Amino acid sequence: MIVIAGFGEETVFRGYMFERLGKLLGSAAWAKCVIVFLTTVLFAVAHYRAGLSSVQQAAFAGLVFGTIFAVTGRIFVLMIAHATFNLTAVAMIYWDLESKVAHLVFK
Repeated sequence: MIVIAGFGEETVFRGYMFERLGKLLGSAAWAKCVIVFLTTVLFAVAHYRAGLSSVQQAAFAGLVFGTIFAVTGRIFVLMIAHATFNLTAVAMIYWDLESKVAHLVFK
């Protein structure tokens, strides 16, 4: 399910929404910026059920993934990155590594 969520969310937020909003707004640089922003907001809001920290993570990931998709137009690598992120997050929670990793980063 975690892997499928990564593929599914990228299909919806980067694939479908980018295509639909691109038809509406066009393909100019400003339009792509607006599309990245809108899809990021929707992506972050969709993660609200998991808490505020999930919203923050989703907003950051949405900006990064959306920008990459806007520049490259390629979605498969984003699907792999998203699924890998999800698997890593679950593994860190399962093996109780969250605080250890946080302390490595934020000393």
